[in-house]
Parts: sequence; C-alpha cells; structure tokens
Amino acid sequence: MKRVRSALFVPGDRPERLPKALASGADAVIVDLEDAVEPDVKAAARAAVAASLKTCGDRPVVVRVNAVQTIYFDEDIALCAASPAVAAVMLPKAESAADVARAAAAGRPVWPLIESARGVLALEAIAGAPGVERLVFGSLDFALDLDLDPVSAVGRAVLDDARHRMLLHARAADLPAPLDGVHPALDDADGLRAEAARARGAGMGGMLCVHPMQVAAINEAFSPSDAELAWARRVVEAAAGQRGAFRLDGRMVDAPVLARARRTMAAAGGA
Repeated sequence: MKRVRSALFVPGDRPERLPKALASGADAVIVDLEDAVEPDVKAAARAAVAASLKTCGDRPVVVRVNAVQTIYFDEDIALCAASPAVAAVMLPKAESAADVARAAAAGRPVWPLIESARGVLALEAIAGAPGVERLVFGSLDFALDLDLDPVSAVGRAVLDDARHRMLLHARAADLPAPLDGVHPALDDADGLRAEAARARGAGMGGMLCVHPMQVAAINEAFSPSDAELAWARRVVEAAAGQRGAFRLDGRMVDAPVLARARRTMAAAGGA
C-alpha cells in the first residue's frame, strides 16, 4: 500500500488547479466535490472533474464525494466508478460500515473521513469494513460536531482521544496509520511544522493540506530525519551477526529496537 505523508485538496470547481497540485510533491491529491463546492455548482463541478480526470495521465487522484445522506452522493459515486484515474474515494461524514459499503460500490478503495462523534464510536465497524484503505481524521468538523475549542487544552485533549482511537482501530484492522486533519492557518509555517511533528510523534501517518505551500513541511515532518536514518543504519549494521539482544552506544538493542530501525530505513526508502 502506498505511503501517504501529505494529501492535498483541490476544489472540484477549480480544475485548472489540478496540474499544479499534481506537481506539488504531495503524495496524494484529493479533488473535492464536498466542502469546497457550493450546492448550486455541484453538477458543474462534477462535470469539470470528469473532464479534468482525463488529463491526469499516470497520476491517479482521490475524489472526496459528498456524504451518503446528500442528493449528490449517487452521481459522485458514478463518476468515481467511471474514471480509471480515481485511485480512491474519500467518504466524508463516515458513520457506519453501511456508509462505507455504499462508497465501495464505486469499485475503488475507500478513505473514510471520521469527523463526528458517531464516526468515532463506530470506528471498529468502519475500519473493518470491506474496501477501506485508510482512515482520515476530519478534526475541524469533529470539533464542530462536539462544539469544542480545538486550540484550548481541553479541546486538544478530546481531539487527541479521537486520534488515539483511530490509531488503535487502524492497527487492529491492519490499515496504515491514519491521516491527520488540516492546519488551516496558511501563514503559520511554524505552527504547521509543530502540528505535523506532534502528529507524527503520536503515530499518525500523514496530514491533509489545503495549499501547495504546506506540502514540503508535511513531507519533511513525516519522513525520517538524517539523524534518525543514521541511527537506524548503525543499529541494522551492528545487528549483523548478532544473536539476541546486544549493546550499542551504551544502550540495549533488542528485537523491538531493531524492528524500529528497519522500519525507519523502509520509510526513508518509501519517501
């Protein structure tokens, strides 16, 4: 399964932005038919997306469809089923395995977007549903659903609880680490780096982003640093010919430490 550190949104009604997004360095590009598109232009945006998908070449994209409860869902899913350029369907407001099943009817992997209390409470069923490829945290909508302040200490604690539940259910279902939500402040590079580092430290696999200028910082945060990679190489090289645990630089290296070092090297290669 492809590693995704950064997933960049492109408004569905702005197809001219797709080439720039594909050239941004983002690991995934998400064409958005939901929040980025006003109701009165949904049909026009869908037609524009259908046309622009034919220009993607060998760079398939993810399409965020409208929620299953909307009148737009069925036509969005038909679009995804018809286009070979669609790599996955991002399903907003995912709250049940039945929701996932409807999205999976497109014949594409599904990325359920967890952005409500119901979605968090149904994580076991959602993560284990056929067709799910990875979980995604819609942190802003989740904060809105619970009417919490996402920048307050207590609000962050609630958001972190949801993240931890996603991590556990993703792991239990043999899914890759979930993608974290967006950092909405475009002029806050330091804040973006801090949030990305915090998300990676907590075990998240990557982040959503809303502008190409955010891609490089997110990719860097979710990739091993030079120091981490050097440590991993030293551990793996020192382990050659060893039997069981051994000592390196005053620290014990056992099976979990060696596994982490190999995982770090694999992540560097995957990036």
